[in-house]
Amino acid sequence: MVKVGMVSLGCPKNQMDAELMLAKLEAAGFTITAESGLADVVIVNTCGFIEDAKREAIENILEFAQLKKEGQIKKLIVTGCLAQRYQQELCAELPECDAVLGLGANADIVTAVREVLNGDTVASFPDLSCWQLDGDRLQTTPHFFAYLRIGDGCNNRCAYCAIPSIRGPLRSREMDAVLAEARVLAKNGVKELVLVAQDTTLYGADKGGESQLPELLEKLCEIDGIRWIRLLYCYPEHVTDKLLTVMAKYDKIVKYMDLPIQHASGKVLKAMNRPGNCESLTALMAHVREMVPDIVLRTTVMTGFPGETEEDFEQLCAFIKDVRFERLGCFAFSPEEGTPAAVMDNQVSDDVKEHRRDVVMELQSRIAASYQEAQVGTVKEVLVESFDQYAECWFGRTTGDAPDIDGKVFFTTKKRVQPGDIVPVRITEAMDWDLVGECI
Repeated sequence: MVKVGMVSLGCPKNQMDAELMLAKLEAAGFTITAESGLADVVIVNTCGFIEDAKREAIENILEFAQLKKEGQIKKLIVTGCLAQRYQQELCAELPECDAVLGLGANADIVTAVREVLNGDTVASFPDLSCWQLDGDRLQTTPHFFAYLRIGDGCNNRCAYCAIPSIRGPLRSREMDAVLAEARVLAKNGVKELVLVAQDTTLYGADKGGESQLPELLEKLCEIDGIRWIRLLYCYPEHVTDKLLTVMAKYDKIVKYMDLPIQHASGKVLKAMNRPGNCESLTALMAHVREMVPDIVLRTTVMTGFPGETEEDFEQLCAFIKDVRFERLGCFAFSPEEGTPAAVMDNQVSDDVKEHRRDVVMELQSRIAASYQEAQVGTVKEVLVESFDQYAECWFGRTTGDAPDIDGKVFFTTKKRVQPGDIVPVRITEAMDWDLVGECI
């Protein structure tokens, strides 16, 4: 049996592409292995969004190229955003790759694997209209939670972002297909669904009319077995009262929203081709908290966008102090080829933008510490993930913690628990980003 391993990098949307490809390979009779270094064929499903992601992708490709040279693996295939973005350049500069496949070729992964095993070299970049978002998937997350992609591509055209040129315009999946997939996941034991798209708040708007996200959420809440439904990647300007009303109404929809705002200065946001300013964003966050009490807000901000002055940066910091996001990430601007921001005047030096990033994260660490301390003494529902052998305790996540990006709750218990259980935990201690407690 031919063993196939896959390393999937980047965001959950990329992971969904990986799961669709793995399901096709398994159905075709290939053996899927988690030990990629011991596989016959290795697929590196790349991210190509920003410089750090591209660097990580190239490092992985070169690592497996070395294993191929040493005879540990036989064939190396590259898929994903880096392959879609750089196409012929990747083929020319990395001849160690037996196949380079754009997103539109994902559906042909079985054919590509067979061709490289026969000694062929494959370079395939069909139109993005061939890119399949539906189909059977081989779940790669733990059995109790899964990402549910409701669409992909983006229409927002932010000046710094290469995603529209890589993954194309917004494409929402049909609601019936999304619901059918959610039912299968629930039947397989999934307790938490994490909804993802490039912009979840615009789900269905590309089919004419307004967003269908509120309707989708209501229908997902009807599925037995699903306990938590989480929203990621909500575009601030597209958050409606209809959406917030549905979030507040249904217990299954966790009171958590990821709202990447990128900045607070109106001048910088305008240059980013994003709407809003400090006043409108402050008002929006207050409105969200008013309509959905106890909601946990996560955001992402960027430092060092071209033309960002010290005054702009100070306005961003003041905004963060004022709004006090429970969760916040910050990254330094990365000039990406083909984007308007990459060729703008007044580029900020690496030292300055990285220093500003560190200042923001230090500020957020104090805000987060205060929030964490306020959780001591409360009782939280915790989705059990695993047992930590080193700490000799269990750990999991609350409704306020998204998988892979937020903190954990480490807890002791005298009763029998297992991964996937949702248990009440009294919080007894706060750490920098995590909590400690005891199951009651």
